[in-house]
Amino acid sequence: MNSKFKVVGLGGTFDELHKGHRALLSKAFAIGAHVQIGLCTDEFARKLTKNHEIAPYKERKKEVEDFLKENKVLERAEIIPISDSFGTATTDSSIEAIVVSRETEPTSRAINAKRKENGLKALEVIVIDMVPAENHVNISTTRIRRGEIDREGRLKKR
Repeated sequence: MNSKFKVVGLGGTFDELHKGHRALLSKAFAIGAHVQIGLCTDEFARKLTKNHEIAPYKERKKEVEDFLKENKVLERAEIIPISDSFGTATTDSSIEAIVVSRETEPTSRAINAKRKENGLKALEVIVIDMVPAENHVNISTTRIRRGEIDREGRLKKR
């Protein structure tokens, strides 16, 4: 395996692990030898402005682990509980790059500003586009929880 980066980071709630989440995770493993996955704690998830319930940390972590096992990359991953939008990205000098969605790209700029304050090198930011559902509207946990689409972005019949 010839990875571009030794350590890549990414973070999220990863509730209702869907096609968009899988694209983000897959990109991180495509470019990184080791991937640090910041997974929002239950307390942090409650503070987010989600207008739906969020599965407990333990369930979300198991879904991520199952996906990683399926794709034979679990041994290259480290899942870290995070209690803010930055996780370890502002303090861990081993992280070289961060994978974000277009939606969360602004957070990567804030992370790099904080890294600079902390005397660390800026992360290379890899942005992936949001994954559209079959009606061309982005897949999101909110839409899945509302019953509009399934985790693959297929419209649900009403």
